[in-house]
Amino acid sequence: MQTITVMLDSVPGERSYPIHIGEDILCQPELFLERLPQKRVAIISNTVVAPLYMERLRSALGRHNVVSLPIILPDGEEHKNLQTLNLIYDALLAHRCERGTSIIALGGGVVGDLTGFAAATYLRGVPFFQVPTTLLAQVDSSVGGKTGINHPLGKNMIGAFYQPRAVIVDTVTLDTLPDRELRAGIAEIIKYGLIRDPAFLEWLEKNIAGLVARDAEIMVEAIRRSCVNKAEVVEADERESGGRALLNLGHTFGHAIENGMGYGVWLHGEAVAAGTILAAELSQRMHLINSIDVERIRNLYAQAGLPCVAPNLGTAEYVRLMGLDKKVEGGKIRFVLLERMGKAVVRSDVPSNMLAATLAECTGNA
Repeated sequence: MQTITVMLDSVPGERSYPIHIGEDILCQPELFLERLPQKRVAIISNTVVAPLYMERLRSALGRHNVVSLPIILPDGEEHKNLQTLNLIYDALLAHRCERGTSIIALGGGVVGDLTGFAAATYLRGVPFFQVPTTLLAQVDSSVGGKTGINHPLGKNMIGAFYQPRAVIVDTVTLDTLPDRELRAGIAEIIKYGLIRDPAFLEWLEKNIAGLVARDAEIMVEAIRRSCVNKAEVVEADERESGGRALLNLGHTFGHAIENGMGYGVWLHGEAVAAGTILAAELSQRMHLINSIDVERIRNLYAQAGLPCVAPNLGTAEYVRLMGLDKKVEGGKIRFVLLERMGKAVVRSDVPSNMLAATLAECTGNA
């Protein structure tokens, strides 16, 4: 097992927390026990993940007399909403869960975001743990304390920054992950190389085939390096007042794709991949990177089996949906662009004609 610490205090304290990465560590209750205020937890999962891993986790905790309440949610991005959030509140209230009752998120990014937001708001805040079971959640959404739900007008528009007590990444859970969802997670891994870690980008170009093929050593190293990058960004800018916004490379376009196509039609990672290529095309038009760089990015996503062409929602619809992005400031859309390979920048001075040309020339059929 490898452990990375997210340092949110000047010295190790109660707000800093570990990311444990290893094989079959779901059955190591000591990773939870030292951070549980009381031996009572609620485990939140969904209809896909719960049959696979819920009893394994409950049994491991139960051997140490931890009483667990299972809460099973419907599966899918389309359920990341207020109605599903209320299912969590209903169960916690019905079973008289207290402030010392910890909540464990067992699932992918939707489960993690819902659980974290419930934990942030139930009784004005209860402890929670992330146990991500998808590659995307393991390398991105489980780390950093972003929680929330979608609104019909925008993705993740309602939420809170609320850090977990620990993140437990069990790579065994990837054995049951469908190939499409694995590829969606690779989209976020590639992002770290593009925005801040050119050495990692080169490593990915050499090892992308092994990553897609689920080579165990390559997978663990990709997860570890992604978590190190994410932890460093979060430590420097916990609440996205500056550099953390760079993690949203491809997300302004990507969230528009998810919303415009209907939540759940495109997986988040698929939309981010196509959105990142749009951001690269726009970066080229802004004379930041060149056509060789764009082709290099497109080729890497293609080798990962990810979509390289965004749907044609229409320029006006893209602009409307991107206007709902959380990074909008002073009425201007702020884009994360590539200043060079391995370095991103946030720009709000994108000429409208360059944006329109990118959307007109680089999107396909809806």
